[in-house]
Amino acid sequence: MKAFRTRKSNMITGVLLCLILFAAGASARAVQAEGKDTVLEVGLFAGSNWDVANANSFVIIDKAIARFEEDHPGVKVHYYSGIRKEDYSEWLSRKLLSGDEPDLFVVLDSDFNLFCSLGILQDLEELIQKDDSFEREQYFSTALKSGEYHGVQYALPYETVPVLMFVNKTLLDREGIEMPGEDWTWDDLYDICSRVSRDTDGDQKLDQYGVCNYGWKDACYANGAALFAENGSAAYLTNPEVSEALRFLRRLEGLSQGDLVTQEDYNHGNVAFMPLNFAEYRTYKTYPYKIKKYDNFEWDCLTMPAGYSGGNISRIDSLVIGISRFSKEKNLAWEFLKLLTYDQDIQTDIFRYSQGASVLRPVTQSEEMEMILLQDMEKGDTVISGELLGTVIENGHTESHFGQYIQAMSMADSRITEIIEGNNLIDTELKILQREIDSILGS
Repeated sequence: MKAFRTRKSNMITGVLLCLILFAAGASARAVQAEGKDTVLEVGLFAGSNWDVANANSFVIIDKAIARFEEDHPGVKVHYYSGIRKEDYSEWLSRKLLSGDEPDLFVVLDSDFNLFCSLGILQDLEELIQKDDSFEREQYFSTALKSGEYHGVQYALPYETVPVLMFVNKTLLDREGIEMPGEDWTWDDLYDICSRVSRDTDGDQKLDQYGVCNYGWKDACYANGAALFAENGSAAYLTNPEVSEALRFLRRLEGLSQGDLVTQEDYNHGNVAFMPLNFAEYRTYKTYPYKIKKYDNFEWDCLTMPAGYSGGNISRIDSLVIGISRFSKEKNLAWEFLKLLTYDQDIQTDIFRYSQGASVLRPVTQSEEMEMILLQDMEKGDTVISGELLGTVIENGHTESHFGQYIQAMSMADSRITEIIEGNNLIDTELKILQREIDSILGS
């Protein structure tokens, strides 16, 4: 009996000891967990999204991380700094396949539709609705739309650039032509191009031209044309705004008499107009890139010319950042995403350390923005006003987001270029092309 009581006592003692050891282990693990930092992983690439020189590509993110970590003790934000833009999609795809993707990451245009359709990006609508400090209206609507897919917000814009019309002011002055105004039209463009397209050295060949790189999409957007349904269900290439734009472009290109006019011609001062984006404007207005690129003539930028059925509308490209649907730190990721895209101090740094424009209205349309740009330019150079830049961005055209967009646009781009260069009826060719694209969109 005594032995039984001893065994029972030992059993109880053993159970109690196990419970004590388990509790001690749990406590130790809790202490260890408390002492371990939460790591927020961010996916970025080095350099500029706009393919221009940028020696400060990580300055903004480093400043944002320092602020975030100070405001969130126990949180560390990490990113890999050596990934080039041309390698970024492959790097991110490998991370996704291994289940080791960042909590939030930059999404390239070429990947956005695919990531949304595969359910890789977190739907941000619930996070937005729960956040009383967040107002969509602070963003330019076109920039915000860059992160939408089928009407749902899957990413927020970080940086944006509109396309502007570069103008060779020296050439216009030499020809006795005034600089067009901000509300100029196709008729103004055609008139100036017809006057400057000529043989200047008497060899019976054109050596001075009106415009280069003004593409069919530039003309369509300026004419108020929608190329596809928002949901990607159909193409709208037979709409009159499209055919009118292509007819104008065929007439405009006729001024070059069959010569292929390239950016190299513009670089050498032999072309009056060329569309380029705002990042290129900022880069090549400053030393030393100005000396290397356009030192032999004075130039400036304008809005795009308005079509007969449209306005002074530019294409708008935005760099967006999304949150992984599989992130275990969605709330922290949301807070850091807001810091990068919604905080006015961080967004002002876009003008200090990058080449694009802020996606926030109050920042881009501020006097501080103009002062920052002026610091990098030579004396006598004019700076695009915040009011004009904001108007161009807000009224711009954002590319459609649907699953088969890239395939449909690639087909349209190839065929429409052939249509403009050919002699067939534009309306007939567009009907044929639309049927072919609609068959893809309906598949």
